[in-house]
Amino acid sequence: MKPEHLAELEPHASWRAPDVADSELWTLRLDSTDYRELDAALALVKRSGRDLLEIDRDDFPLEGLGEKLAGVGADLLDGIGFIRITGLDPSRYDDEDLTALFWGMGSHLGLPQPQNRFGHVLGDATDHGETSFDDPTVRGHELSGEVALDYHSDGSDLVGLLCLRRAYSGGLSYLANAVAIHNELVRSCPELALALYEPLPIDARGEQRAGASPYYCIPCFSKRDNRVFVRFNNEYVMASQRIPSAPHLTEVARNALAEVAALANHPDFHVSMDLQEGDIQFVNNYHLLHTRTSYKDAPALGYKRHLKRLWLESRLLTNRPVYFTDMFRPSHWEASRCISSIPLVPRPQSR
Repeated sequence: MKPEHLAELEPHASWRAPDVADSELWTLRLDSTDYRELDAALALVKRSGRDLLEIDRDDFPLEGLGEKLAGVGADLLDGIGFIRITGLDPSRYDDEDLTALFWGMGSHLGLPQPQNRFGHVLGDATDHGETSFDDPTVRGHELSGEVALDYHSDGSDLVGLLCLRRAYSGGLSYLANAVAIHNELVRSCPELALALYEPLPIDARGEQRAGASPYYCIPCFSKRDNRVFVRFNNEYVMASQRIPSAPHLTEVARNALAEVAALANHPDFHVSMDLQEGDIQFVNNYHLLHTRTSYKDAPALGYKRHLKRLWLESRLLTNRPVYFTDMFRPSHWEASRCISSIPLVPRPQSR
């Protein structure tokens, strides 16, 4: 990126916290008609006897709700970039049904993509007991609830979360506007913005293909068709520095990454969301950074935080920088697709 080409991008998506303070702006509440369509689609899937991974949008017909989800997909790309879908009653559906509904609604927004080298397309965000990134294979969703995550983005166009089980306390979802952060840096610290348009090394966390490099390089900021594409994961960038062959981070790059983190944590740039059981969240990974606060579980009382996760290739986004297009090529993960990394835990009958 040449200095003369540096510019603020997508002002329509560059919200600040007061702009989204009203949660109704980013909440889709399912109604009785939506329920009827979901129940009919779920029954159709069950009668088919097919594996959930074989189900796509055509196999999960949603008429009115499908139109709503089409609007959601457009707003994720060109609006505020996130949505909470609420109204699924966990007392009405068991965990497998909720997961199927999540998968079905997700299929209307995009194509499910593997999230790791094992081919998992329905990931699990729960306490795996890991306490730090010192283990070079640990990823953020595996960290203990005692550890708050840093702001980051994932390796897909869209990321979806379904809350199956809440924590006893904590575990709030936070979303920071990466478009606003980009534009703020362009205005106030252009030298830092320019540094983030240069490729940065990212630790592959042991997920690389056999014989491939243990790190890869992607800019934090990219531009295509006057869109900004953001990939930010400061933990993984810093972890790359343990790899002897990885490029050494300059002081300017380190300062730029620190400034992105500082702006994301500033109250003016983020919004919080307390996901309830049955709630679904979808986020544009290129426009939003996400994190969660630390949390505590109480399994004996029925509280064991468990979210299901989808990575989706948007049906509406057709032009991406080459390194994001590569994510959706079959060779990116050399593994067969499978549904999950851990089994579902039965829902307690009472609290």
